[in-house]
Order: sequence, then structure tokens, then C-alpha cells
Amino acid sequence: MRERPTARVTGGPAVLPVAVLILLAVLAGCTSAPESAGAGKSAGAGKSAGARWQPEPGTDWQWQLSGRLDTTVDAPVYDIDGFDHDASQVAGLHRKGRKVICYLSTGAWEEFRPDAGNFPAAVLGKSNGWAGERWLDIRRTDVLEPLMEARIAMCAKKGFDAVEPDNMDGYRNRSGFPLTAAHQLRYNRLVARAAHRHGMAVGLKNDLPQIPELVGDFDFAVNEQCAQYRECEELSPFVKAGKAVFHVEYELPVARFCADSRRLGLSSLLKKYELGVWRERCPAAGA
Repeated sequence: MRERPTARVTGGPAVLPVAVLILLAVLAGCTSAPESAGAGKSAGAGKSAGARWQPEPGTDWQWQLSGRLDTTVDAPVYDIDGFDHDASQVAGLHRKGRKVICYLSTGAWEEFRPDAGNFPAAVLGKSNGWAGERWLDIRRTDVLEPLMEARIAMCAKKGFDAVEPDNMDGYRNRSGFPLTAAHQLRYNRLVARAAHRHGMAVGLKNDLPQIPELVGDFDFAVNEQCAQYRECEELSPFVKAGKAVFHVEYELPVARFCADSRRLGLSSLLKKYELGVWRERCPAAGA
């Protein structure tokens, strides 16, 4: 995570009672015992991998995390905030033939979310650079797994097709905790399994160094600014596996990255940092 939009408008469903969170944890087989770093490479329970939505390389998309949702954008995939939108809005996009991705922050705490009070102070680390947001101690799966299970269950109940879990690279940042690559692999796989248990696809957000280990656990990738930092080749394992890479740039004109995006099979957009309605697609080859 390098750059993300400013804080979204709060709202969404009521906070789940603690008893429900505990029940979800029990049903998921949650335990505080550590997993091995290599665990969780299967697709997970629930729907089989073949039954889940699997976006293909080159699939066009729209990413809107701020402002009033505009459902008129001509794109087959929408990525929108999971808390800020209800089941009727997801159903409306489905009626228009769109697949819908549920944006959630799974690696950072956000004070403006309705379930913020369920996170104990012990798991809150340093700021991730955005007001009201702090890195989470992803080593504490005993605490975080039921909380994330509840959030992912919310997305499933609203009818989303997939989850985009954000802040999935705390080990590469000054989080306030001694996080390692092994901790991140374990946590990212935990989140992927939770999405799969609820029948949804799940995307790997950024975390480029761990793509070789995680490409089998995730159904697509979401990336910010790989062209600006000359890292887009590192996303090739997803494309080679037949999985979409949804990619945005903020500071480069399309002329600077679209040719490479087409060559690599990325689904690329130019967006503004606030991730509102505006977008600029890469022109078709030869256009």
C-alpha cells in the first residue's frame, strides 16, 4: 500500500453483536494457535473454485470509493466500498450485468467504521498515513479472524461477488509491530480462505513480493502504481494463471503506461486519488 483514497463516507450496517462475532469464530474453526507459514493453499470450504467468479485478464472495471455511486459507467466490473453500499445497490448493479467487488480494509483499523469499537487497543499500531487509520497487528489472528469473518460475511449477505481486502502488506511498513513476511503470508491466506468460505472471489492488493507464494490463493490482483514504480512485470503470474489484474495509475498519463499494460494483459485505468467516478481507460490497440 503506497497511496489510497482519502477516508470514505461512513455508514453501512449496524455493528454485529459480540455474541455473533464469537459464533462466527467458532463456526470458522478459529483458534489463537499460530498456523504454519505454508498453510492454507487450498481454495477453502464452501463453493468450489470453479463455482466462484473468476475475472479474466483484460476485463474492464470501475473503481469508485467516494462520492455518490454512479451506475452508468460502461464497465462489467465495479469495485465499491462494502460498508457504504447496501444490498439493493449491489442488486442494481447485478441487474445491469455487472459483477461487484466489496472493498474492505483488512490490514488497518479505521476509526470511522461502525465496528471500530470491536478492535482492542492492543492490536492497533502506528498510523498508515491516513487520518483515523492505524495498522493492525496481524499476528493476533485470535482477535482479527472473527472480526474479518464478520466483515466478509457482511459482503456475502449483501450479494457481492468478490472481496478486495486492502492494507495487505503491513510487514513492509512501519506498523509498530515486528511483522515478518511469514506473518503476512499467513494472514493474507486467512483472509482469502474466509472469502472463499462465503463463496466469493478475493483479490490480492499490492504485496508484489509475495505474488509467487499467493497467486494460487487469490482469484485476481488489484494494484496501484506499478507502472510508476516499474513493477508491473511482477504481476505476470496472475495473468499467466488466467486471473485478472485490476490496475490503476494516478500520476502518469495513459500514454506512459497503456502500451505496457496491453502487452502484459493488465486491466488498467487512470484515476484520481479520491477514487471518485472519473476514470480514463487505456485506448484499444491501434486507436
